[in-house]
Amino acid sequence: MPLGVDVETIRHIAELARIKLDDEELEEYARHFQRVLEFFKAIDEVDVEGVEPMYHVIPTVNVFREDTPEKPLDVEVVLKNAPKKKEKYFYSPPIV
Repeated sequence: MPLGVDVETIRHIAELARIKLDDEELEEYARHFQRVLEFFKAIDEVDVEGVEPMYHVIPTVNVFREDTPEKPLDVEVVLKNAPKKKEKYFYSPPIV
């Protein structure tokens, strides 16, 4: 296997992942890994001269609104449905 994916490599990966594979599975996964690496090798051969790198195929834009200060909510309205409150604050039991 020219790109370095052999049964011993798969055995090592399986040990790191704590996966038990028998000899037949090791051979099968070695073939699968080899095919994946061959696909990457084919991608490496594509001429990308003059192609600008992109991070997403769909152009993205910032969708956040402008952060403008506004009048705060009334304390009574905010605490109206609170299960427990103490003065003008939410109340929760202490957590250690």
